[in-house]
Amino acid sequence: MSALDDLKEKLKNCKGCPLCSTRTNLVFSDGNPNAQIMLIGEAPGADEDRLGVPFVGRAGQLLDEFFIKAGIDRKKDIYICNTLKCRPPGNRKPEPDEKKACAPFLKFQIDTIKPRIIILCGATALESFIKGKGITRCRGKIYKGSKGTIFVPIFHPSYLLRNHSLETGSPRDLMLKDLIMIKQLSLMDNFDNLGK
Repeated sequence: MSALDDLKEKLKNCKGCPLCSTRTNLVFSDGNPNAQIMLIGEAPGADEDRLGVPFVGRAGQLLDEFFIKAGIDRKKDIYICNTLKCRPPGNRKPEPDEKKACAPFLKFQIDTIKPRIIILCGATALESFIKGKGITRCRGKIYKGSKGTIFVPIFHPSYLLRNHSLETGSPRDLMLKDLIMIKQLSLMDNFDNLGK
């Protein structure tokens, strides 16, 4: 059993915050633990809670469409997880104490995967790593992390469900451009000349 599998098993009995009493399933991860790209979302929704897999509802299906268009293979090229491992009731925004309770587990995932690129999917994921900046202002920009990792914020696909336009500069157009850029970045040898 891998270290990630071991953590997943332990978290099935986690009582670190009140969400343990309302969840149906722990939602730990999906994709390839050996991938260079890691996507961190907000928290599981109803479909994710039911199936125990992140990004499988309507927003996740839309994200998959964008992955395909950008040349990103969900099973091969990316490891997907969330800031929280349990669904907040009614899909509300995660509370600070819930994020704090899950933070060590997310850190363990990052430290174990050692991704070169971390996609911060939506405002909640962004706030966990880059303080004081809104998603609209910093999506598509490259931020340098530690140990050669870069962060790239993108819109959350649930936002795109409400914005259907495909015109140049629309949220959907920007999302596709961001993911194509991320795919290109994943092919680079180093990021020495990138980011802030």
